[in-house]
Amino acid sequence: MMRERQQLAEAAYLFACDLEIRAFKPGNVSDESEGHDMTPEDFRQSARASAKALTQSDLTLGERILLAIEATRAVAGCNTNLGIVLLAAPLIEAFFLKKPGSPIQSALAEILAKTTLGDAQRVFEAIRHAAPGGLGEAPEADVREAPKVTLLESMRLARERDLIARQYANNFEDIFHIAVPLYHSRLSSGDEDVWATVAVYLRLLSDFPDSHIERKFGGHLARELSGRAAQINARISGTGWPTKIYGELQVLDRELKQRGINPGTTADLTVAALLAYQLERCD
Repeated sequence: MMRERQQLAEAAYLFACDLEIRAFKPGNVSDESEGHDMTPEDFRQSARASAKALTQSDLTLGERILLAIEATRAVAGCNTNLGIVLLAAPLIEAFFLKKPGSPIQSALAEILAKTTLGDAQRVFEAIRHAAPGGLGEAPEADVREAPKVTLLESMRLARERDLIARQYANNFEDIFHIAVPLYHSRLSSGDEDVWATVAVYLRLLSDFPDSHIERKFGGHLARELSGRAAQINARISGTGWPTKIYGELQVLDRELKQRGINPGTTADLTVAALLAYQLERCD
């Protein structure tokens, strides 16, 4: 039974990672447009490399994250998926724990509440190993220092400056109550899965200034980009909307990549939404 769930989780994870790369997300790497010295294949290799550790059922949350990042670095040599792994690991563990027919988010709350100091130690090590761009010092729960509190408590301390930490702190509310329903709605309206993914990315970027951009370039630029995404997002309605906004996506994508601006955290949240949607459909 567990072996079957592991296979389902791995398939869902690989599907989510692949779909996100197929979607044209301005400023981020996709089949439409590589950038930031990374290619779509770098992300696909990273997904395949990290999948085994993420879907191993006998690991703690911290072990799952650390092993996945170590496997990624071995094939990619750079940080392609730290945010994805941080978000995917508890979602997959919740999928393993939950009872048939029950919501993943309920099991997720239980998993996050039980995180330990050991989980924090391994996650801090994974973050140092990945060496994400724009990582600065923090007044509390600095990953360069040994953690003094559990993983969940560490994430709560960082929630105001990091959108991934915010998901841990609010039990993935933004994923389950904004992104997943929007993806389902766009599919129900007849959108292809790739364009439903674009809609999720633009909505998240509109609602939440990207914390990766905030760390590297400051809050003003992150908020400015959210405003531009909101303008494009407002035209996502009716039939044929992808054609109507495609030119704007191209212009924004070129501009962001020329300036070295990558809404990477928004892309990570998008993968998490796609994964959560797939896992919920596995029962």
